[in-house]
Amino acid sequence: MQIGIPRALSYYSFFPFWYGFFSDLGIEIILSDKTTKQTMSLGASLVVPETCLPVKVYVGHILNLLDKGVDKIFVPSLQSISPKIYNCSKIRGLPDLVKSVVKKDFTIIDATLDKSEKNQGLYYFLLEAVKPFGITDLSRIKKASKNAWKVYNNFHVMTRSGVPYSQALKYALENKVIISNTQKMYPINVALIAHGYNLYDERVSMKIFEKLEKLDVKTYTADQLTLEQMNEGLNSMHSRLYWANEYEITGAAAHYIQDKNIDGIITINAFGCGPDSMMLERISRYARKLNKPILNLSIDEQTGEAGFVTRLEAFVDMLYRKKRYGIINKISLKPFTENKEVDIKNYIN
Repeated sequence: MQIGIPRALSYYSFFPFWYGFFSDLGIEIILSDKTTKQTMSLGASLVVPETCLPVKVYVGHILNLLDKGVDKIFVPSLQSISPKIYNCSKIRGLPDLVKSVVKKDFTIIDATLDKSEKNQGLYYFLLEAVKPFGITDLSRIKKASKNAWKVYNNFHVMTRSGVPYSQALKYALENKVIISNTQKMYPINVALIAHGYNLYDERVSMKIFEKLEKLDVKTYTADQLTLEQMNEGLNSMHSRLYWANEYEITGAAAHYIQDKNIDGIITINAFGCGPDSMMLERISRYARKLNKPILNLSIDEQTGEAGFVTRLEAFVDMLYRKKRYGIINKISLKPFTENKEVDIKNYIN
C-alpha cells in the first residue's frame, strides 16, 4: 500500500502527523521531490495566472508524484480547524482544483476536515483518508492516530526548543527527541513571519535561513512559540481570530513586535494572497506604532534572487546601524583624566 504526499502546503505543518498515522497502518509514504524551478513552471502552466504561488507549487508536486508512478495521492480539504475558524478558499477547494487541471488517471484521496460542521471531525477525516486502502476499523484508526500525535508532539517539542525545522523533522520521523543546549550568541535577532510552506520550502524562500546565518543574524519563527503566546499576541492587537493561520502570522508577529530582544521583523508572503494582505497590513501598522523595523517580502514564480538578497542585506545593515547607535547612546563619557577604557560589551542588551 502506497500513498503519495506532495511536499507543499499542509506538508510543512502536518507531515509529522501524516507520517505517524499512515506508517502505523502499514501504508508507505511516497514524497514528491523538493521544489525546483521546473516544479513551479509546470504547476503554473496548468492554472490561471491569478493563482497564488503556493498552489502553483502544489500542482507541480502532484505532477512530480505522477511521474514517479504513484496512483493514490493525498489531497486533503482542510476546511476548518476549529468551529468558525477557516482556511483560505484555495486550500479548502484544493481537491476540486487538482481534479480540474490535472488530466491524468489517478486516485485523489480528498478527505475533508471541517470542525465547523457536524460529523466531519478528525476521526471522520482519518477514516476517509484510509478507506481507499480498505481500512475501516475505527479502533485501528484511533490507535494509529495516537502514534501520529506522538510523532507530531515530539516534532513540536524540538522546534519550540529552537531545533531547526529540518533537523526536528528528521529526528521526529526517527522517533527521537534530541535537543541541543549549545547556543551561539548573535548580534542581531530577527523574527521570520510566514506560512510554513513559504518559509521552509528552500526554493520558495530562497534559503533565507542560510542567508541570514551568513549575515550573523539569529532567526525566530512561530514554531518557537506556544499557542498561549500567539493568542496573547492576537489579543494585544485586538484581533479577532477568523483565518486558520492567524496564530502563525498575526499572533506570532505581535508577540515578537513586543519582544525587546527582537531587533526586526521580516515577513514573506505570496503575491496575491488575500488573507495575508489583510493580516500584514495590520502587522505593519502595529510595528510602526511600537517603532519596530519591519521588512515585507512578496514572492511569486518570477521573483529574482538578486533583488531578494539586496533587500535582505539592506534591512540587516539598517538593523546593525540602529543597534550600534543605541549602544553608543548608552555609553556615558568619562572625564579624560580618569583614563578608563569602556567595554562596549557591557552596553549590549
